[in-house]
Amino acid sequence: MHYYIYGMKKALMYFALGTVLSFLINYFFYSSDNIVLDLYYALAFGIAWGIAYYLDTPHFTLPQKLGISFAVMGVLVVIGTLLFSLELAIPSILKFSTVFVAYYLIASFRGNKSLRN
Repeated sequence: MHYYIYGMKKALMYFALGTVLSFLINYFFYSSDNIVLDLYYALAFGIAWGIAYYLDTPHFTLPQKLGISFAVMGVLVVIGTLLFSLELAIPSILKFSTVFVAYYLIASFRGNKSLRN
């Protein structure tokens, strides 16, 4: 049980750091006129890092990891479509999937295939 709580805390830390860093980079270097959209994209980025870290354990099978990531992308699209439009929601899943794939690509170069250890 302690392992899951510790993993969740670290996943929340990855989420928070990813969100804040992504927002600051977008805000200061790309500075769009829609700060809410920038925050939405930053949340997608942070959620991707948090979910990827949380799922980076042998307790989840590959189909479970893929299913959860697709479900989160679906939620991002629905929320983005409700808040903005479908055209503005699509980049959030591109950011999410890029980060998710990058996380596991980086992990694949390690001997234990995980970034947790």
